[in-house]
Amino acid sequence: MVKDELIHRSPVRTFERSINGGLKAGELGLICSPPGMGKTSVLVQIALDKLFQNKKVIHISFAAQANYVLAWYEDIFNEFIKKKNVENERDLKDGIARDRILLNFNQESVTNDIIQKSLKAMIIDGGFKAEAIIIDGFDFSAAQRSKFESMKEFAKDMGLCVWYSCSDQDGYNKKRIPNVIKDFEDCVDVVIVLESKGDHVGLYLTKNHGEYLNITEPLRLDSKTLLMLE
Repeated sequence: MVKDELIHRSPVRTFERSINGGLKAGELGLICSPPGMGKTSVLVQIALDKLFQNKKVIHISFAAQANYVLAWYEDIFNEFIKKKNVENERDLKDGIARDRILLNFNQESVTNDIIQKSLKAMIIDGGFKAEAIIIDGFDFSAAQRSKFESMKEFAKDMGLCVWYSCSDQDGYNKKRIPNVIKDFEDCVDVVIVLESKGDHVGLYLTKNHGEYLNITEPLRLDSKTLLMLE
């Protein structure tokens, strides 16, 4: 399979169509589930899809070990290539390394301002014109509305979309929106909830650019590989 066909046939195309073409600049999206359900996998698949298109991505992780993120990219890339029989595997890997920056922060010791200054330095001073920011492992229980208003404005100014992972330890409201974001729910444009369905994981779109949905036939993740299914 050649690269253009790989991009065109990616399950991420279906995912993007479900949310009106994907996130736009200045928009925030959440992937929500209990630990171990596949949030990081979905974020990495979104990132890889952009990287295959030669778009730049900055991946911010609040996990204790940066190698954890690299392992996700390597494992998902290998699973993806194995299923698709893609040509020029080495060129694809080189492009990913060139167009992706991984950052690891400790949430207790870094402020929102520091993160934004670091991003701005890379994008403007460093000439790394990213299209998407991935933020994985952020603790929403300590989040404040002002931080998300600031991130939303920053993303709009810099031409970025931002995807977060979110643990749902505090449950959901009647619209299946995580209670942990109740104070700034209006700042979030897209919410995806992951639920185990035995032989697969369902991706339920519960908020789509201001519209609240009750999806009965979700997109799916393979329960073993955690790849999106076509």
